[in-house]
Amino acid sequence: MQERWDNDAVKVTQENLLDVRDLRVSFPIRRGPLARVTGHVRAVDGVSFGIARGTTLGLVGESGCGKTTLARAILRLIEPTAGEIRFDGVDVSAASNASLRKLRRDMQIVFQDPFGSLNPRMTVGRIIAEPLALYRIAAGRKRRAMVSELAERVGLAPSQMDRYPHEFSGGQRQRIGIARAIALKPKFIVCDEPVSALDVSVQSQILNLLSDLQEELGLTYLFIAHNLAVVEHFAGRVAVMYLGRIVEIADAVDLYNQPRHPYTMALLAAVPQPDPTRRREYVGLKGDVPNPLNPPTGCPFHPRCPFTTAVCREMPPFLENQSGPAPRHRVACHRAEKVGHSAAPVVAE
Repeated sequence: MQERWDNDAVKVTQENLLDVRDLRVSFPIRRGPLARVTGHVRAVDGVSFGIARGTTLGLVGESGCGKTTLARAILRLIEPTAGEIRFDGVDVSAASNASLRKLRRDMQIVFQDPFGSLNPRMTVGRIIAEPLALYRIAAGRKRRAMVSELAERVGLAPSQMDRYPHEFSGGQRQRIGIARAIALKPKFIVCDEPVSALDVSVQSQILNLLSDLQEELGLTYLFIAHNLAVVEHFAGRVAVMYLGRIVEIADAVDLYNQPRHPYTMALLAAVPQPDPTRRREYVGLKGDVPNPLNPPTGCPFHPRCPFTTAVCREMPPFLENQSGPAPRHRVACHRAEKVGHSAAPVVAE
């Protein structure tokens, strides 16, 4: 298999539909009457990963860590500051407007807010038909037939297409967003926390729908979520993001059974246990998330990490392969071996 480049132990191969290399997104901070740039917020800071065709990569992390910014930069909804994005062999980061328009037929997004992402002045039928109209896929009766087929595919009745978004429940509105996303038969869909605003009983229905569509249409997902329990069962691989960087990425089974980064351990420990007889060792974290305007030197996690040493304060770690039975397990931690082999997590004071 031909390899193009290898950055931070992330190999890009022809199997991947999406390849991201050293992606950076910075936002300028302007102050004063002349709005001079006085600093930058590094929302995404050197992220590299790949997603194989027909698979799902889960992306987890605290609010404000850069997950949504990363996803929107991949789709060029936000312009990346630096780095390379390759989708199906095409350099998205350098694509012209005309080329990007063609690419977006194959790259879609399902937004977090199922109501805010729908135009309240348009009927549901028009919302689903909008991509078909923009790309001149069909018109007249044929377009209406395609809209009815899309509605049925996501569990809606064609008779509901003349209604408006406010007449539907949250779960139904998310189904409308999914129908719009698959209207152009894309290859890749960003799911930006698609179930976080829904009731628990509805979340499983939407996840089952996304899973069925992936199997039926051969879709590739970047699935962003806060709920680690959801990601565990939905994604084949999981990436953990902290302060604009990926600190751990591995197959879901390996990451949940043997986390190597202290931040991943803390996230997993915070997941509520439905069984009261089971107890999980709590990984305490010191302090709050650092100010992104003034990130700490060395490892960005070191001020909160119970395993911190001098090297953590001085030298930033790279995302590297870990030794052991899981060669696809990569961690950005100087003390990953100690963390991974600890019998019990250390609780910070």
